[in-house]
Amino acid sequence: MSRRPSRRFSEMPMRVTDGRMSLVNATPQNKDNVFGKLNIPKPQSGTSERRTSFFGKGAGGGGQRNSLFGSYGGTEKIKDPRPLHDKSFVQQCIKQLCEFLGDNGFPGTVTVKALQSPSTKEFLKIFEFIYSLLDHTFQMPTSKVEEEIPRMFKDLGYPFPLSKSSMYSIGAPHTWPQALGALIWLIDTVKIFNSMKGQNLLFADFSDGSSELEEGVEYNKLFLDYCSKTYNNFMQGADTFEDEDAEYLSHLKRLYNVDEALLESQQEKHRILMEEVERLEKESHTDRLMAQRTEKLRLQTDLQKLQSYRAHIESFKSHLENKATGLSEELEAADLQLESLKQDKARLQHILENQKFTPADIERINRERNELQQTVSSLSRSLEEAQQLAWNEEITLVKTRERAEIKLAEYHKLARMLKLIPQSAENACGHDFEIKTVSDYGPTTATQIRTQIQNPLKNMVLDVEEEFSSLTNMKLSLEETVEQIKSNISEKMNDIKQIKDQIRRLDQQLEHDMQEMAQEEEKWAADVDSVERNKKLLEKKVMDGYEDAEEQLKAAQQQYHLVLQETKEESRLVANNLTHVFSAAANHLGIVEKHCNDQLKKMDKMNEIVREDQADLQQLKEMIEYFVTRADSFA
Repeated sequence: MSRRPSRRFSEMPMRVTDGRMSLVNATPQNKDNVFGKLNIPKPQSGTSERRTSFFGKGAGGGGQRNSLFGSYGGTEKIKDPRPLHDKSFVQQCIKQLCEFLGDNGFPGTVTVKALQSPSTKEFLKIFEFIYSLLDHTFQMPTSKVEEEIPRMFKDLGYPFPLSKSSMYSIGAPHTWPQALGALIWLIDTVKIFNSMKGQNLLFADFSDGSSELEEGVEYNKLFLDYCSKTYNNFMQGADTFEDEDAEYLSHLKRLYNVDEALLESQQEKHRILMEEVERLEKESHTDRLMAQRTEKLRLQTDLQKLQSYRAHIESFKSHLENKATGLSEELEAADLQLESLKQDKARLQHILENQKFTPADIERINRERNELQQTVSSLSRSLEEAQQLAWNEEITLVKTRERAEIKLAEYHKLARMLKLIPQSAENACGHDFEIKTVSDYGPTTATQIRTQIQNPLKNMVLDVEEEFSSLTNMKLSLEETVEQIKSNISEKMNDIKQIKDQIRRLDQQLEHDMQEMAQEEEKWAADVDSVERNKKLLEKKVMDGYEDAEEQLKAAQQQYHLVLQETKEESRLVANNLTHVFSAAANHLGIVEKHCNDQLKKMDKMNEIVREDQADLQQLKEMIEYFVTRADSFA
């Protein structure tokens, strides 16, 4: 009954022009003969024969449909119109599946979170439970489950294909929505089966008179009339059935006495309750503790602001009280002056009453009195204007004092940041840069402040400039020293290169001397051999000049020893000289390298000192400029 408008809701394949049969030729005229033998089949197990739909074999798996009214379909696959890849629709289906399992007593704990990506084992348990509601004798196959489940859905008439590969990874994001859609379809099938399970007959002619039931005979008649009309229009080429839907809905409303006003009111109540539920869910998600902490921090901030404002008001109140005390003292002084003036007036009046005046004196006195009265009135007006001006000036003075106090507080804050106050601060240099709060401000106060602040600051500026100039000169001298050290290092490096060349030449000379000594030793050995041969010859000729030969032999041996001793002495001297030269060169080279390293370290230290001095100088410059600016602004 629940067909949506402007959309095709039949789960059968689209019509084809070939082989379409007219309802007049395909349908018998006797309606009872057509539908009298039909009965909705009871669900069978997964291993039973294929089921037939109300109009014949279903379109599950893309197979050809058979109809009592003739063949009209093809073998094309149907695309699932449901938005299975929409997250909100998938969440709605998961919630529906979870509610159905909970209402029907699923043996296990199932939550919405667990159904976001279930395992294959959980899917098989859910499928077995839902299918057992259709067939209580159903048992899950133990082998080739990935092939049996798609075949079962196809036998039940599920109009969309389920691949065998999707059963291996049932919880994957690309396969779970299709499997979830199949389970939702199976749930709808179970609901339809449960609603029609008690109706074994189709018409009221074979019933027991229970026509008042919700799913009774009248409803079946209306439903069958609606199905025959829509199917007739479908076979004639229609895809939408708005008129039939409206007529069927009106008949159902008349059958069940539907109150439109009550239905609208219930819908409005449902909408209000849903809005309330959404609001409560949003409130439950908010962190009340965090909100209360934020509110507490805000109230603490407001309390601090109020306390500071209260302290400011109290200081202002004490200032006003001091001012009122001064005004009361001035008023008392004015009262005393007024009393003295009254006494003078009484005394003068007494003198006036006791004196005797002529008419000319009286006229003159009256004239002077009028003039004095005019003078008094003008002076009173001037006094009022002066008082008003004094009041305005006093208000301006109060505002100026307030601004001066604010500036003074800023100055003290800045001076504390710059470590100028108190007098023992780091940058104060023994000067007192703190400006004391005074009750009366005047030219002397400004002069005192200038004397107290500006002169030490100028002296500090001069000192800093002198120090800066001295540091600049020191920097220049250090740079010259660095340049000189660099030149010395380059010279020493050249000296090192020359010494290395000398060492290389000495090595070559030593090698040459060693070769010469070896040649001389060979020569001396040859001489010794010749002498020994001569000795042997002389021994043979003992009888001939023995004594002469012996003397010659002794002389030759002495000469040989002398020559050998001299040769050894020369070799020793050469070796000692070379050793001394090598050690002196090595020591000199080590000393030069050490000196170079020390000079490099000193140069690095000098560079670091120069950089630190530059940073300090820059900071002092900024501080001086800021002090001069602040001093000029105060001046």
